[in-house]
Amino acid sequence: MKKLQLTLLGLGIVFLSVLVAHVGLHDLWDKMAMLGWGLIPLILGEGVAEMIHTVGWRHCLSGPLRSLSWWTLFRIRMAGYAINYLTPTAALGGEVTKGTLLAECHRGPEAASGVLIGKLCFALAHLLFVVLGAVLVLWRVKIPAALWSAMLGSGALMAGGMIGFLLLQKYGRLGGLVRWLAARELGGRMLHRAANELTAVDETMKQFYRERPFGLPLAVGWHLVGYAVGIAQTWLFFHLLHQDANWTVAACTWFLGMWFDLLTFAVPQNIGTLEGTRVLVLQTFGYSPVMGVAYGFALRLAQLFWSCFGLAVYIPQIASLKAPQVLTPGSTASAPPGGLSHAPTRAPALDQRASLERHDKI
Repeated sequence: MKKLQLTLLGLGIVFLSVLVAHVGLHDLWDKMAMLGWGLIPLILGEGVAEMIHTVGWRHCLSGPLRSLSWWTLFRIRMAGYAINYLTPTAALGGEVTKGTLLAECHRGPEAASGVLIGKLCFALAHLLFVVLGAVLVLWRVKIPAALWSAMLGSGALMAGGMIGFLLLQKYGRLGGLVRWLAARELGGRMLHRAANELTAVDETMKQFYRERPFGLPLAVGWHLVGYAVGIAQTWLFFHLLHQDANWTVAACTWFLGMWFDLLTFAVPQNIGTLEGTRVLVLQTFGYSPVMGVAYGFALRLAQLFWSCFGLAVYIPQIASLKAPQVLTPGSTASAPPGGLSHAPTRAPALDQRASLERHDKI
């Protein structure tokens, strides 16, 4: 997987270099210079969107994690944002980071379930956003039939995958395979431990969907609002470059770009694909390739700024995790947040196997 990510990253850098050479570095610089101080609200718009996404994420959390302050959740979210953007981990490293930081606030399966449910809601909102765009405004745009077919086909495949992931979460089946192997004494003690942890996460997610049926739609709704901020950013971009583009054109541009982002999520940092797809989108509306590259660069600058912000808030959090615990004479180590001890509880293998089999029969 790591080799694949590095290969995609290298291909993206090569493609971006060719694209910049094609449009001309001088012309691209002129376009970026025209944005001037207007880059500041463009960059701030990305931050506003992430602030709204943080509200959506809160609706995906369970138990004590729901009592965390918005600022704490925002810092954790932006730390994951930074790791996803600055490292070639295909949006996985950031989720691990968020789970780790949540676990420091409360140790238990709620951290993992919050990250998994949050990731699903974020992706569902992304897909729903572009589908709504296709229904509301994209029909006004003349898009080649081949491109429509490719977009619809790939979108349908992704929708199927997301629905399957939702059902696995709702019915507590994410750890089904691991439990099946552990029940047959395969994989040893490590697999048994993983099965027990996954079972706890499955139970937490089942409880979330059972007790909070409006959690997922509320999260998706807030994410849709966060995504919609990009329409205003796109309109401002056209306005700063003195282009005669109305809100409909800005919305169509943003919807199409978001669709391509959904399909190219595996490319680290969307390097090359962000700029290349924006060239394709803006050419659909009659704009020059240099406009598309400038648009992509403006979006990338906003992402880079907030990635640096996320890294800046992540470093102190990591430092606090690595700080040694100082015990005074006569004192004892306290249990971590949530009242759980680091010491693993060992149950007999037969009891573990019976528990796993019972869970799969439910």
